[in-house]
Amino acid sequence: MEKTAIVVTCPKGLTPWLVMEIGSLGLPVISESIASVTTEGGMAEAMRLNLQLRTGHRVLLLLKGFLARNADDLYRELFDIRWEDYIPEDSYLSVTSSVENPTINDSRFANLKCKDAIVDRILQTCGRRPDSGPERDRCVVYLYWKGTSCAVYLDTSGEPLSRRGYRRIPMAAPMQETLAAGVIAATGWTGSTDFINPMCGSGTLAIEAALIAFRKAPGLLRENFGFMHYRGFSHEGWISIRREAEDRVLEKPECGIIASDSNPRAVDAAIRNAAAAGVRDAVSFGVCDFAETELPGRGGIIVLNPEYGERMGDEAALGATYRSIGDFFKQRCRGYTGYIFTGNMSLAKKVGLRSKRRIPFYNSGIECRLLEYELYEGSRKQKQEQE
Repeated sequence: MEKTAIVVTCPKGLTPWLVMEIGSLGLPVISESIASVTTEGGMAEAMRLNLQLRTGHRVLLLLKGFLARNADDLYRELFDIRWEDYIPEDSYLSVTSSVENPTINDSRFANLKCKDAIVDRILQTCGRRPDSGPERDRCVVYLYWKGTSCAVYLDTSGEPLSRRGYRRIPMAAPMQETLAAGVIAATGWTGSTDFINPMCGSGTLAIEAALIAFRKAPGLLRENFGFMHYRGFSHEGWISIRREAEDRVLEKPECGIIASDSNPRAVDAAIRNAAAAGVRDAVSFGVCDFAETELPGRGGIIVLNPEYGERMGDEAALGATYRSIGDFFKQRCRGYTGYIFTGNMSLAKKVGLRSKRRIPFYNSGIECRLLEYELYEGSRKQKQEQE
């Protein structure tokens, strides 16, 4: 396939860290939005992106951009694409879309017209047509239609990249894997110092940290991607790309990773999830109150993701928890950098410490902040004098 635009989507607000990841792979950043970054390449580049990206959701390979006033225009333009070059006649097809057109009241109708154009073209040229439906584990086509401007893409990811495959037991309201990776990236942590995660829940932050520490590409955990189902998929090329990533995995990380939770069921789930990710031995899990979490004293970062108090009455009850986090930071965490990820800034004030940075994120539509706290060994004045 010739070089074309590749749009990588991401959760809202993760664009800065996705830009860094794409750049680290040697690919250009052509443009960016609040929830996507555009680069360029062919199927080989798309495969590398799917394998390596920690903060991306979907890797979309542009096939054609065109103008369409209505559904009939859409069908004609799509029918002209040589779909038989991309989608096998005996495959399975799903269509997803983002549609804002005055002639379309329901995006499902646009999906249907898109699907009809594809299968009609393949039927005409191959004598058979692929099956279709909602499952996104094989060939997925993405349609973007805003006003009269259209673009159609091959979704080379299929299922979103956030589904690493290790979350066997999620527990309640787990942090999405891509968001966890973005939070860690925002701290600047790369695996050379200790990573402490009290209130670990089902372990997503600790597991993503372990993958980073091992230099293990998240796509190595998955056996299925959308690009595997398109015509011309190079199994040998994919094996080569995987082998390069496997050769970079460390035998043992440089740092210590410690995760704790007061709920034994959560810790058990985190242990099972870490085992599924192949990083069980890299994480030390413990059942205890967050304030009793083991701290080796070597410095590093401490990341907590406490509840936000979304339901009525929760906020008052959680005030004491946030005050206790502040006490924990002040009394036991000197020499570390502390982080709190929260969607409730009123509760964050209860911590009683001034944050150095407030980094914006979004979690399932909730505007959140990652708050950074410098926890000096001595006073701030002594720290400044040492510098």
